[in-house]
Amino acid sequence: MKISKAILTQIFLSTFLLSCSNLKQVEKKEVVESKEEEVLSKHLTWANDARDSIANFDTNTSMAGSAEINPADYDGKTYFLYGAEHLKLDNYYFDIPVVYNAATKKWINYFLTRGRGFFERYSARGGRYAPLLGKILEDNGLPRDLIFLAMAESGFQTKAKSWARAVGPWQFMPYTGKRFGLKIDWYVDERRDPFKATVAASKYLKKLYSEFGSWELAAAAYNAGEGKVGRAIRRYKTENFWNLRKGRYLKPETKNYVPKIMALAIIGKNLKVFGFNEIDFHDPIDFEEIEVPGGTDLVDFSKDMGLDLEDIQYLNPEILRWFTPPAQDKYTLRIPAGLKDTYTACCAGKDYKAIAFQKYKIRGNRTSLNDVARKFKIKKSPYVLSSLNDIRANKNLKKGSEILLPFREGQSRKNAMYADLYEKPRKVVVRRKNYRKRLRVAKSRGTRIVNPSKWYVVRRGDSLWSVARKTKTNLDTLIVSNLSILNRRQIRAGDKLAIR
Repeated sequence: MKISKAILTQIFLSTFLLSCSNLKQVEKKEVVESKEEEVLSKHLTWANDARDSIANFDTNTSMAGSAEINPADYDGKTYFLYGAEHLKLDNYYFDIPVVYNAATKKWINYFLTRGRGFFERYSARGGRYAPLLGKILEDNGLPRDLIFLAMAESGFQTKAKSWARAVGPWQFMPYTGKRFGLKIDWYVDERRDPFKATVAASKYLKKLYSEFGSWELAAAAYNAGEGKVGRAIRRYKTENFWNLRKGRYLKPETKNYVPKIMALAIIGKNLKVFGFNEIDFHDPIDFEEIEVPGGTDLVDFSKDMGLDLEDIQYLNPEILRWFTPPAQDKYTLRIPAGLKDTYTACCAGKDYKAIAFQKYKIRGNRTSLNDVARKFKIKKSPYVLSSLNDIRANKNLKKGSEILLPFREGQSRKNAMYADLYEKPRKVVVRRKNYRKRLRVAKSRGTRIVNPSKWYVVRRGDSLWSVARKTKTNLDTLIVSNLSILNRRQIRAGDKLAIR
């Protein structure tokens, strides 16, 4: 059978287009793989560069990772510490503005006396992380001496957590962390990752500096929020931090935050002068990277590698649980330097899929997965149980059926690994939450006094409830009639409340 020329042409074109398509897919795959390799190696590059940078660094004089500034190269872009010449410092130059005034002196004195132990511990941990943080800051176009902001925030602790639930070396709140690209869920909290958190902090600090035009205001905004600092500037009609500091609007924490950073920088870059020349600095972080599947059991993996689980947790502080995030195909895991060959020999082809889950038997009828999540303190992340058991969160479960829990067999649910599930908020946070809830209730059912004719002056020790009882005023009415005060804060002695 003869094939026409037109058909042959069509077949040729189809084959050619298909081969082009396949070639493009191969090229696209190679580009993607190349990008992935680039991303994987970036953290290693930073870590290696940071270690190399301190090889000839005199840690008796300055904290490694801070800016090295040669006075002979002074170009006006760095800052000289005026007024401290009598201290005979080794380093007077910084790449952020540093002021020697009463507020800074107060913090210097603190770290030389009552806070001396804190400074020594912060600095010792700084040996591990400060060179790395400084390198990442510099690569992102920011001053290296901003490492002292991280020192003030967390003392270079990756697992640091404040009462307000700010986390990590840069103390990101959840919203701000996610806003600048950090993943935060039940399995991981990248605010604890020194690499990713420093990149996110670089983005945030760059934005703050662009918005306020000064590092003092940027640092204050990092602590209090850009909205708070912006309102302070409008209220006092000044963009000078030290003038803003004189007013009452900024909290004492923020007022002290900037001089605290400056004091840490002055001492940190003049260790010998201030008597800190014998600090036992931790070794800089050193590791290799491998790729493991999502849902890898890190307990079994660590045993086969001849490691303690703590060794893996130390290098991967962002992993919150005993297995890697199950929804990810691959997870980049850091292992101690020199163990990549060990991994290849013992573990690369082995299946470490997490299966050692605890089980819970449903005891009653009309129990949903949401109820189980609430019982085991996973109610904020119901998707964990849902994906683990492949069941809808609101589906009713049969009595006697078994549910997998994300805790490991033989592991206490009060293990430090799950501390975040069982921690209680500070009393002040609970009080504030209850207060806001009480205001909402009053607004929904209280009757406002339109033209008040009688007032009550608050005395020391009074509460809204005691004022309502003394004056025989309905509590909801008392609240909605005085929202001009109560929406901003709780009552204080001297406040004038409408009661009739």
